Amino acid sequence: MAVRRFRLRAGLTQEALAERSGVSVSTIRGMETGTRRNPQFASVRRLARALGLRPAELDELLAAATGGAAGLSAVPVPRLLPAPPARFVGRGRELDRLDAALGSGAGVVISAIAGAGGVGKSWLALHWAHRNTGLFPDGQLFVDLRGFSPDNGPMDAAVAVRGFLDVLGVEAGRIPLAPHAQAGLFRSLVAGKRMLLVLDNAASTAQVIPLLPGGDACTVVVTSRNRLAGLISGHGAHHLFVGTLTDTEARALLVARLGAARVDAEPEAAGELVRLSGGYPLALSIIAARAHTHPHLSLAERVGELREGALDILDDADPTASLPTVLSLSHHALTGQEADVFALLALAPGPDIGLAAAANLTGLGPHQTRNVLRSLENASLISQDRAGRYRMHDLIRRYAATPGPPAGLRLAALRRLLDFYTHTAYAAERLLDPHRDPINLAPPVHGCRLQAPAGIPAAMDWFDTEHRNLLAAQHTAHTHALHRTSWQLAWTLYNFHYRRGHRHDQLTVWQTAVASADQLPDPHAQSLTRQLLGHAHIALGHHQEAITALDQALTLSEQHHDPALQAQAHYTLSAITPDAGQALEHARRALDLHRSLHQPIGEAHALNAAGYNAARLGDHHTARAHCRAALTLFAHHHDINGQAQTLDSLGYTEHLNGHHHDAIHHYRQAISLYHDLGNAYETADTLDRLGHTHTALGQHTQAHAAWQEARELYRRQGRDQQTAQMEQQLNTPGPPHLPDAPL
Repeated sequence: MAVRRFRLRAGLTQEALAERSGVSVSTIRGMETGTRRNPQFASVRRLARALGLRPAELDELLAAATGGAAGLSAVPVPRLLPAPPARFVGRGRELDRLDAALGSGAGVVISAIAGAGGVGKSWLALHWAHRNTGLFPDGQLFVDLRGFSPDNGPMDAAVAVRGFLDVLGVEAGRIPLAPHAQAGLFRSLVAGKRMLLVLDNAASTAQVIPLLPGGDACTVVVTSRNRLAGLISGHGAHHLFVGTLTDTEARALLVARLGAARVDAEPEAAGELVRLSGGYPLALSIIAARAHTHPHLSLAERVGELREGALDILDDADPTASLPTVLSLSHHALTGQEADVFALLALAPGPDIGLAAAANLTGLGPHQTRNVLRSLENASLISQDRAGRYRMHDLIRRYAATPGPPAGLRLAALRRLLDFYTHTAYAAERLLDPHRDPINLAPPVHGCRLQAPAGIPAAMDWFDTEHRNLLAAQHTAHTHALHRTSWQLAWTLYNFHYRRGHRHDQLTVWQTAVASADQLPDPHAQSLTRQLLGHAHIALGHHQEAITALDQALTLSEQHHDPALQAQAHYTLSAITPDAGQALEHARRALDLHRSLHQPIGEAHALNAAGYNAARLGDHHTARAHCRAALTLFAHHHDINGQAQTLDSLGYTEHLNGHHHDAIHHYRQAISLYHDLGNAYETADTLDRLGHTHTALGQHTQAHAAWQEARELYRRQGRDQQTAQMEQQLNTPGPPHLPDAPL
């Protein structure tokens, strides 16, 4: 017995302990032999003082003296779970993970469910608990710890412990006064019991720890808006983050609340409600409740209301049915710095943000920014994906931006972020094409910290990662009248869009760039943006629009005596002019201008264009001479993309001349260089031409392999016309014509 063990450790006889504590010898003897159960707590405390016990040892003595779970059998088995959520949908993965945690069998099983307010953590916990009540025959305890409550602060853990003791039938006179002793008694009462404890809406790990049971038979489910790292690291809790519903689950929730007939009657409106709610369960429930109470209003009308003011339509006097109120409770728990960063993150253009960009947005250093972002993630106000990118749900973003930081602070933050994107993108573009004529960027604003990719692969990776953010950044720059930044961001994206085949995005950014350049007293920018808009139209096959844009660019460059842009305009016109003779004339004019300006790379491009158009006219000797001269210049200046394009033109020339083996050799050299550059756009076109040359040699297996690879690249790039052409060529031997080579 515990009393005897503690007495012997202290070196006391029963009589000496009785004399020191004032507890009778018979009481001590009865506690040691087990014949005296449930003595007065005052006697136990006097013995503890006489033995000099620590708090943990006192808990053990209390448990032994009261017979462990004494009195528990005298009360009904506790069934404290609230009613299960009605019409629960989805969450199959999360339910499976809870089941798996329960089956792990390692001591007390603790599942820490984290997620934003209103995302459905409590629904999940209660649904799972009710589904598994049969596994907990000794009862289920539940407490709302009010970690984020609209009317009061978090519940003191001691209050929750006392409530559990009452439910477990402990008489008031037998409950010790000290909170740690009460917690010890609670642990003793549930030790060895197959019970479930649902600790809902916890504020912190410290609030939960006193409620964790003793023994290894109980299971604990904790829900919190905070990611309770202490439970995970210190108590082996299984972490489960609850995100938004999938589109399928969100629609199922609408059907469950409104009925299939009403949802099926307006499928487009129902889909738009799902999209606008972003799979947020509370938002969907509020929308469904209002639609249910106003059956005369269509779902389309609800869509219109949500578009006009999502936070207004999702607000309510009942705090449990108001998304803004739910989010405000998480917001109020933030420190001043965390609240400032939270508001600034809502301004960031694009779907996500990396650490370096966030540090520029906030004006904090990377280390400090990481700490604040971690706090916001722990509060479930943002999430971090596997790549380390931070995201904010659209509805949370709307809340964070209302009313938002002061205009001056907001603009300064945006300028730092836009300068970070622009200067980093410029550095990456210079790696992709170091021979391209540079543009003059303004110095970055104060507080902007720049970074530069280490090489071409890193530059392409950076563009891949930040692409959607850069598109959004350009739109933001244009809407904030930062027109120089707007057109220069488009310039930085040129080679990335070209190599990845993002043709529609290329067109969009250059349309915006032209609109921005027209707001500036800068004819060079106006001409350059129109020229590159022409390139974007060419990639999409919009030949008339391309010619219009290029003619405008040429006119502007001539009016303002800009021979460099004149040369570029002539070069581009040579690529799209249907008549081979006129195209060759444009190429020669570009060649003369580039030579007069001592621009060897421009000269090489013009030579390649002249060679290609000479081949179109059947002058294969001139074509080879021009292309080989271009290849020499490109190689001398280490322009790999130019070399690949010229090798492709040589392949085209040799194919037309009937030298098919030479053509295949040139095409494969070009493809190899394009692969090294990550230039999937030109790779696809060259593979197409390679297939034709194999066909001319009767090598149909090799031709089909080239066309299958080209078809997959075209499909990924959204080049539907070319994809269809590949399908036709794969199904019809001997295609009718050879496609044009690039310039």
